[in-house]
Amino acid sequence: MFAPATRVSPLNQAPLNPEGACVVYWMTAARRTAFNFGLEHAAAWARKLGKGLVVLEALRLDYPHASPRLHAFICQGMADNARALGGRPLLYHPYLEPQAGAGKGLLRAWAARACLVVCDWYPCFFLPRMLAAAGRSLTVRLEAVDSCGLLPLAAAPKVFSRAFDFRRWLQKNLPGHLAEAPLADPLAGDLPAPPALPREMARRWPAATERDLASGAAWAKLPLPAGPPAARGRRGGPRAALAAWRDFLQGGLAEYAERRNQPRPGATSGLSPYLHFGHISAHQVFQELAAQEAWAPSALGPESKGQREGWWGMSASAEAFLDQLVTWRELGYNYCQGRPDYDRYESLPAWARSTLEAHANDRRPYVYGPEQLERAASHDEIWNAAQRQLREEGVMAGYLRMLWGKKILEWSPTPQRAVETMIRLNDRYALDGRDPNSYAGIFWCLGRYDRAFGPERPVFGKVRYMSSASTRRKLRLAEYLARFAAGA
Repeated sequence: MFAPATRVSPLNQAPLNPEGACVVYWMTAARRTAFNFGLEHAAAWARKLGKGLVVLEALRLDYPHASPRLHAFICQGMADNARALGGRPLLYHPYLEPQAGAGKGLLRAWAARACLVVCDWYPCFFLPRMLAAAGRSLTVRLEAVDSCGLLPLAAAPKVFSRAFDFRRWLQKNLPGHLAEAPLADPLAGDLPAPPALPREMARRWPAATERDLASGAAWAKLPLPAGPPAARGRRGGPRAALAAWRDFLQGGLAEYAERRNQPRPGATSGLSPYLHFGHISAHQVFQELAAQEAWAPSALGPESKGQREGWWGMSASAEAFLDQLVTWRELGYNYCQGRPDYDRYESLPAWARSTLEAHANDRRPYVYGPEQLERAASHDEIWNAAQRQLREEGVMAGYLRMLWGKKILEWSPTPQRAVETMIRLNDRYALDGRDPNSYAGIFWCLGRYDRAFGPERPVFGKVRYMSSASTRRKLRLAEYLARFAAGA
């Protein structure tokens, strides 16, 4: 089955080559073999053209913020994909660059043999530029397929500036798209016989083995840029993603509405790194949640007024979870899709820039440089613990992530410097960094998606204020602080 037309975008004007030997699916953002519109679309083309299917999943050595942490997480996913695709009627080509630039020409070599190339659409980081460059360089059709969320990115009529407005629009328009879900198995049905990996390509761009990818032997000795080590207690890949999701679905979900702000294991799903790397699909999460809730579309509320509760017709915890998975997550994707300046200070709403700049010269109670913050060397015990969690585990408790950003704003010499520091730390250490959702969270700390608050405060002006003292009162922090104390 081909992907819905609203999810498919041509990235060049090159023709389809009916004489090609295969259809190539270039797996770049939806790094999974289930609930994947791109893989499903490529398989449909392979059947229509009577050509074998090639799945190319390649990993550069020098992508922005490349590190052992990110390489390990991605390679663990590649091992899962190798296992899942083993024995299926296709050629899976997982490739790791042994040195920077060694992979140059790989995509063009496959495209020269292909009828067309299908890839994943992703609206931020370096991927849009990479896909645009590929479209210009390939001599066959390149189609991008959007597997990002429940709503096709092309369906939204504008960039939404408030969650309430986006939620209200979703409630009117999302139901029509819920029936257009990807197949659980994108490869269901017969496929033409796949090609073999050509000998000259195998010599120049050898496929990594499942065993080496799973053990770390495939990437552990690569000359990666200096960066954080593999995240403590976090394994990448679709199998780990599915295990985390089902543990939460069967356990933590029941108390999610009450416990989601607490920095305790199981209080949230922990899915954001897996959603970021495409190791699990929002469609699969939604379908399994709906099944557990015995939900059907007929349960949707008759009115769509942008309310956070009651519209889905599910339990309070399920609805609170869906507000994060659908409203807030896809709001971030909507912004990145429509605003190329999504990661720039200048993208903040006018009211936020005005009030921050009016207070730009206010005296800061503390001022820390980026290196001090990176080392978690502030005076604030709670903030330091959150930064240590980010450094060690590649994630951060949700409520503390908001406080983390607010304090960087308060302790930076300018709001522009605060933006730079937050993005650098988040993109370098967070497994779910470099993502529409994480940019949305960073810029929320400076007023995006928010409104003006009183009373007007030093440094913040009318931007919403958060304090460590109020956080200490709201959250149970003793165990968390002990776990991420200096030297722990």
